[in-house]
Amino acid sequence: MNLQRPRLLKASRGQSLIETAIVLPLLALLVLNVVNLGYFFLVMINLTGAARSAALYSVEGSYTPYAQQQASSGGNNPTTAQGTVAYTAYQDLTGAVWNPTAAQIKVCSESNVVLGSGVNGSGANRVSNCQTCTSGGCSAGGSPAPNADPEAPSFVLNEIDIQYRFNTLVPGTIFNLPLQASPMCNAGACIFTRRARMRSMGP
Repeated sequence: MNLQRPRLLKASRGQSLIETAIVLPLLALLVLNVVNLGYFFLVMINLTGAARSAALYSVEGSYTPYAQQQASSGGNNPTTAQGTVAYTAYQDLTGAVWNPTAAQIKVCSESNVVLGSGVNGSGANRVSNCQTCTSGGCSAGGSPAPNADPEAPSFVLNEIDIQYRFNTLVPGTIFNLPLQASPMCNAGACIFTRRARMRSMGP
């Protein structure tokens, strides 16, 4: 009985190692691109949810048991000022993104008291005033300002814009091929903006 291995089997012993060495870098490239793309969509979903929650709170905040008046933008410290619109957004982002306090939040609401009024204009041109909030505080202004509501002055359009800059999990251009096609991303750093608008009854 001949127990020797066939000559072809002996000659192909290193073939699987060569095939693995060729395919493994391509597989790693594919997996790491998918990881970065998945993280991009995770951030997008969380920013969308935070903007929506903050817009809803800017409209309904005065009707909650906590508040007796419409919620303000954020004050001097929006990351800790409970009952403000920016605080609601920061709380939604906490645990969902890497550095939630790095987000810039623009709050356009009729509760922003600028020049003695929370709104600018009158009649069909009535628009809500904007404040831009960072972790250091809120300041008047922010562009672009929202348009007037189609049914102004009976309704005022509230708007929340959240801008967040983040780096992908795996740095390097080759690991961010799908994101390089997006104008929001450059070399693994992405600037993402989400906007939510809701109408409230005019003053």
